[in-house]
Amino acid sequence: MHIHILGICGTFMGGLAALARESGHTVTGCDANVYPPMSDQLQSLGIELTEGFDAGQLAIKPDQFVIGNVVKRGNPLMEAILDAGAPYVSGPQWLADHVLRGRHVLAVAGTHGKTTTTAMLAWILEQAGLAPGFLIGGVPFNFDVSARLGGVGTTSTPAAGAPFVIEADEYDTAFFDKRSKFVHYRPRTAVLNNLELDHADIFDDVAAIERQFHHLVRTVPARGRVVVNARDASLQRVLEMGCWSEVLRFGARREEPGALRARGEPHAFDVLRGALKVARIEWALLGEHNQLNALAAIAAADHVGVEPAVAAKALGSFGNVKRRLELRGQVNGVKVYDDFAHHPTAIRTTIDGLRRKVGAERIVAVFEPRSNTMKLGSMKAQLPWALEEADLAFCHAGGLDWSAVEALAPMGARAAVGSSIDDLVTRVAAAARPGDHILCMSNGGFGGIHARLLERLAARAA
Repeated sequence: MHIHILGICGTFMGGLAALARESGHTVTGCDANVYPPMSDQLQSLGIELTEGFDAGQLAIKPDQFVIGNVVKRGNPLMEAILDAGAPYVSGPQWLADHVLRGRHVLAVAGTHGKTTTTAMLAWILEQAGLAPGFLIGGVPFNFDVSARLGGVGTTSTPAAGAPFVIEADEYDTAFFDKRSKFVHYRPRTAVLNNLELDHADIFDDVAAIERQFHHLVRTVPARGRVVVNARDASLQRVLEMGCWSEVLRFGARREEPGALRARGEPHAFDVLRGALKVARIEWALLGEHNQLNALAAIAAADHVGVEPAVAAKALGSFGNVKRRLELRGQVNGVKVYDDFAHHPTAIRTTIDGLRRKVGAERIVAVFEPRSNTMKLGSMKAQLPWALEEADLAFCHAGGLDWSAVEALAPMGARAAVGSSIDDLVTRVAAAARPGDHILCMSNGGFGGIHARLLERLAARAA
């Protein structure tokens, strides 16, 4: 089969492209914006990319067009596909039909931590010898690819029931299918990490998101397992709508029969099931959020027969995911990091994790409100709270319809706003001192700000 993917450079669609190519399909695709790490992965796979969505691509005549949710009505190529009556399908539906069917799907959902937890779970199953397939919304250092089929049997195809770990996003499927992506995946093991208001462009309130999470829970079979964050009130409301599967809770602050919890610091802690110690983790990751992610991954792996002690040993060698507090370089004692954080809670959690590592050394937070939710200004009032642990904060305000200056006013002189990437680079470089930690946060390429900052700092030091 030849598929042509619209929106191929998104993390999900790029992973789908890799899986389709590995399955033996001919894969081409197009997108408006291309940036690493997905562009690098597609290039390494030899997948032909077309810049833009011009209607002339209809002449490629694939067997099927696969549509990403970045594509809207009015898109020239999509309009041509509709006019011609050409075959098309959503990305999640194509994945369900051609990759996930017959597999033991382990789906990781949540407002935060999906990518990291999915990568942890895949690495645990890999170290346990289960050769999982996976699709992750980032590139884990342990695998260096975001997706693979895994579970290869004697016929060079995934064995029936072989595990497949997938990052399960609640964002909508496509312009013609407004259900959350994750309802297509039919998991036997579902992880519900947390639930907050996000994607304000498609969800009116938290209750609307809770309803979609309940739709996911409805698809888990009676012999399946739902792994749930015990600390999250929204997830409790989801379960109260109805649950027909085994529930394993994690993250309880006190002893709870059967539930998993941690005892100790985030970098070195015991894993307890009820009152019984079942494992110990010592690793390089920071922050309580990663401690919770680890508990979720251990609980999910347990459902496919991996003992907690085996899972904990695997996590000791877990290398995290690219763009998660990734050190991009150091110049004259100034370190520049890259991180995917874009929601206020994720920004605060990321800064707090770095603060645990660097102590009293200065943290300079540089961020852009790039997600649809942040562009709408729905959470602008939370930004001072999110940036509380940063010594200085710089915001890229280009393209915003709300005032970043007003939103950050409670921070006083600790916050500054740049109207362009060039302006931001100039301001941050001028403020930087030896020993600083510059933390750049965005869910996009951020205009290559990391390299530009390192170049400017190097030029200043010369």
